[in-house]
Amino acid sequence: MLKKGVRVLAIGGVGVVLVIAALFLFVGLRPGFDGTGVMPRFASTGADYDALEADRERQRANAQPAVNVEGATGMPTALSSPPLPVGGLATGAPSRVEVRVEPEGWTDFRGSGRDGKYTGAPIRTEWPRDGLPLLWKHPIGPGYASFVVADGRAFTIEQRRRQEVVAAYDLATGRERWTNAWDAEFVETMGGPGPRATPTYHLGLVYALGAMGELRALDAKSGAVRWRRNILTENGAPNLDWGMSGAPLIVDDAVVVLPGGSGGRSVVAYDKRTGDPRWRALDDRQAYTSPMIVTLGGLRQITFVSATRVVGLAAENGRLLWEYPWPTSQGINAAQPLMLGNDRVFVSSGYGQGAAVFEVTRDGERFATRTLWQNMRMKNKFTSPLLHDGYIYGLDEAILACVDAATGELKWKGGRYGYGQVMLAGDRLIVLTEDGEVVQVRATPTRHEEVASFPAIEGKTWNHPVIADGRLLVRNISEMAAFDISMPR
Repeated sequence: MLKKGVRVLAIGGVGVVLVIAALFLFVGLRPGFDGTGVMPRFASTGADYDALEADRERQRANAQPAVNVEGATGMPTALSSPPLPVGGLATGAPSRVEVRVEPEGWTDFRGSGRDGKYTGAPIRTEWPRDGLPLLWKHPIGPGYASFVVADGRAFTIEQRRRQEVVAAYDLATGRERWTNAWDAEFVETMGGPGPRATPTYHLGLVYALGAMGELRALDAKSGAVRWRRNILTENGAPNLDWGMSGAPLIVDDAVVVLPGGSGGRSVVAYDKRTGDPRWRALDDRQAYTSPMIVTLGGLRQITFVSATRVVGLAAENGRLLWEYPWPTSQGINAAQPLMLGNDRVFVSSGYGQGAAVFEVTRDGERFATRTLWQNMRMKNKFTSPLLHDGYIYGLDEAILACVDAATGELKWKGGRYGYGQVMLAGDRLIVLTEDGEVVQVRATPTRHEEVASFPAIEGKTWNHPVIADGRLLVRNISEMAAFDISMPR
């Protein structure tokens, strides 16, 4: 009987191998992982590039003339951009950026405060049974960046075969307006290929960071390069296991990035107009968070979570103001810190770390931190938390949860949405699940109350949703779509 059982297992094992081989050879699927890093899933890779290229060819055939990076009419005919000087302005670029009022839109990672809050016109909360009206849907290259929106365009960064591509899309139609690309291919086993960091829009320029450290300032109208640098190469920094992930931060006249170099080159500020270095600071090994500009103790400052601590830096020169120890397994911190007022900060991580609230106090030029509470009630693995009316909402690993910000008490836990992303619009949580479903949940500490849901896009979805100009924008590693979330007239 034992030998017979062994033969059955062997035959079954061969069958599994044959099935996997068929998926590889005939269906074009490749293995990946969900947010647990344990459960495998299969997704198309080569077929996605084929579909994307076919879609863009149809756009070229049917669209009105657009402008490419060289300034000629028509859709861009190639992904590559001509070589340009490292640092300094590109030939023919203006010597300064004209100061003007920032247009409405969604110009930064997770919104203007990098806190996941939409603060524009009220959204539609009564959704049709079959979901919000679809405005457009198109293929997109792999990657985990979100969109930023300004001047009627949505900007993101994606992988297209062996190039990283910053792309501008028409907000109304999803049609590609321009691309700017460079040779780079970042691939890792769990997440797959593609850049991770969301671009930043500021006063007519798009600042984009690739997974392998390429930083470019691009003209938002044409895609032309104003300046470029590689933040890893020039700061002697090794790449992270899952690639550069921190969205560039505009602070006054500088753009701040987190290369993680030693010898005082962990945090670097470049002149936002020319790309020339302004200042460098710290020796921290970096993690996967994005820098933020906040006010604590009455002082405007930069904060972020490195591989081992939360820090506050002087906005003008990067001087260390305070630190709060936050070491995690393999230095994996991905959730944004959450400001709870003028002197309190919430921080959370997965991998068994949990969450804490600490106080930042100021005495003249000196700052100090102390823990107010710490527990395992909220473990933000690679999604970030939200604050609403004194309560913190976020994905505790893969389940939505609500925690009292003052005490750390768990109010409720419910809704298995996988390792997706969450944003806040008014008193509603908008959840984009790991499987591409959009879910509306009331932001209330009373109970988990799901209001509506619908399937939006297909495939593994770790990208943050965006609301701008009455549209809900979503994307993942293969699709992007826009839905009408404006109030009915």
